Amino acid sequence: MSENTSDVLILAIESSCDETAASVVKNGRTVLSNVISSQIATHTVYGGVVPEIASREHVKAINYVIERALAEAQVSLEDITAVGVTYGPGLVGALLVGVAEAKAIAYAAKKPLIGVHHIEGHVSANFIENPDLEPPFVCLIVSGGHTHLVIVKDYGEFEIIGRTRDDAAGEAFDKVARAVGLGYPGGPKVDKAARDGNPHAIEFPRGKVEGSPYDFSFSGLKSAVLNYINHKKMTGEEINVPDLVASFQNSVVDSLVSRAILAAKEYGYKKLAIAGGVASNSALRAAMKESCEKNGIQFYYPSPIFCTDNAAMIGAAAYYEYRKGNLAGWDLNAVPSLKLGER
Repeated sequence: MSENTSDVLILAIESSCDETAASVVKNGRTVLSNVISSQIATHTVYGGVVPEIASREHVKAINYVIERALAEAQVSLEDITAVGVTYGPGLVGALLVGVAEAKAIAYAAKKPLIGVHHIEGHVSANFIENPDLEPPFVCLIVSGGHTHLVIVKDYGEFEIIGRTRDDAAGEAFDKVARAVGLGYPGGPKVDKAARDGNPHAIEFPRGKVEGSPYDFSFSGLKSAVLNYINHKKMTGEEINVPDLVASFQNSVVDSLVSRAILAAKEYGYKKLAIAGGVASNSALRAAMKESCEKNGIQFYYPSPIFCTDNAAMIGAAAYYEYRKGNLAGWDLNAVPSLKLGER
């Protein structure tokens, strides 16, 4: 598609946690640039994200990533149609850096401002590489802070049918990784270690929520893993870490896949997507693909680079908000505990 006056170019900014990111997205689906400055190395020393440090790192990196995003897309601020930014949920100090920057740029360049919900961004990552994907469809959102099962009724319109009652899936990965000494970030490290393990070595529980077939619970599983580790330490037995994490991961994946497939079948949808940082987990992707094929469901998933936090997904979500006329005022503020579907 050639650049023409009817193209909508979104400059998107994402700073909700420990990635400073900027992107230029054309018409909601074509990524012209996607620049990410990660802080993982900075926070690894502390075993997790330190909010105050994250905010300072965002301040240092944000102008640079925006300049690079514009340069890589070969556009100037004048060419941009609107500025989109994540305003929640996330770490309040981190969010404020992105929101303040987006407001300043939009105001100075006289461009419309669009506030984007971070989780809606994750869902929208699926639109980037799947031109045929349009609502309605079922989406499983799995990240460090969220585990939701939703029906995407329309662009930016969601019905939550399931959620975690305690820990998010990504949170459980981080805690188990820390407990067995794999360190931070837990998700990728568990995924890698589990490849050398037997997923059926230890039978861990699959948390069910009575009367809520689509809800998740991971605290019981996490406790079972920690109890297993403590028992082995007390009896002086060696822990086979690959087997342990493979068995833990198998339990999480089984819980996620079984509920997502059940929801698609019960609600009569033939399209199922996954989103969020944990959606890059290789075992989850493989199990979901196999289960979807068995059940005649079309499976959609973003490339790993679009699963973890990035600004391209924010640009995709912002485009559909722009088309609906959902623009933000200059009073846009960071909302750290913004719920899915809230504006």
